[in-house]
Amino acid sequence: MKRSSMISLAVLASAAALVLAGCSNGGGGSNSGKTTAKSTTACVMLPDAASSPRWENMDRPDLKKALEAAGFKANIQNAQGDTSKYATLAAQQMSEGCGVMLLVDYNGAAVSVAAKAKAQGIPVIAYDRPIAGADYYVSFDNTKVGALQGQCLVDALKAENKNPATATVVYMGGDPTDGNAKMFHDGAVSVMSAAGIKPAKEPPGVWDGAKSATNFEQALTALGGKVDAVWVANDTNAAGVISVLDKNHLTVPVTGQDASTAGLQNILLGKQTCTVWKHVPDEAKAASDLAIQLLQGKKPVAPQKLADGTPFFTVTPVLVKAADVQKVIDAGDATASDICTGAVAAACTKFGVH
Repeated sequence: MKRSSMISLAVLASAAALVLAGCSNGGGGSNSGKTTAKSTTACVMLPDAASSPRWENMDRPDLKKALEAAGFKANIQNAQGDTSKYATLAAQQMSEGCGVMLLVDYNGAAVSVAAKAKAQGIPVIAYDRPIAGADYYVSFDNTKVGALQGQCLVDALKAENKNPATATVVYMGGDPTDGNAKMFHDGAVSVMSAAGIKPAKEPPGVWDGAKSATNFEQALTALGGKVDAVWVANDTNAAGVISVLDKNHLTVPVTGQDASTAGLQNILLGKQTCTVWKHVPDEAKAASDLAIQLLQGKKPVAPQKLADGTPFFTVTPVLVKAADVQKVIDAGDATASDICTGAVAAACTKFGVH
């Protein structure tokens, strides 16, 4: 009887050990306890709410809707322009479980996050901005964004019967810590330099309207108040540049990007020549489609690669001038009620914006 009991206890112990071993092996290493959460959650880190209104107004709801419609969870956080907060929030996401991470970089904060995620076996999608070490990159064709801006500026100078090669042009780029900023710059320069344009002044790049205003004002002063055109990387920076031009009673070709409400208003008022429209739902769809495939255990094949070999899923940008504003509204990326206020109302009537 005693021997039989000992044998029974041994059998029970062995069975328990097998169950525990099965649980351990099923999770894949130290993250075994998070298998379920990591298989169903897409973790998204947004950079801020100041550089562009798109992050909270467009990307967040579009990504959330697509991921949840596919049956997955979306854990979306915003670093609010704080690199320390970026790292803290991302670490918290990983502790709660992520099956994939979509990271919009902010001043390089995403690089260490991506490394930690990959060490835990979490695939990383660099969203909108490139990140060293990411598994995939989803963004608009950023070199083309710059090329569209550059061509817009060249065409505007020629329309004013000004020789691009002798024109006084100021370059106002984006923050160099943002990998996209270089692509915008290089794309624009490839077109402008081909037309003979050389920068008369090129202040340090930033993603900040107020700082852009200060930097441009200093450049304009150094040029004796003379400028023929300004290449500007986005609408927020363009607004800062335009505030200085207004103060000096100047109207010259100015480029932009994002098709923001303020940017579209400045275009209708004739203060900004063009913007590059990046229909955010297209980018969000490309990113969410990729995330969903990864959550499903698939291995998507990208149509392009970055110079460092990172698989690149591209989305096509569109140039917008005053006659094209209604297209942005029709697509749902802006509303006439927001745009056609005050002094802009008459311009909306002129260009058929409703």
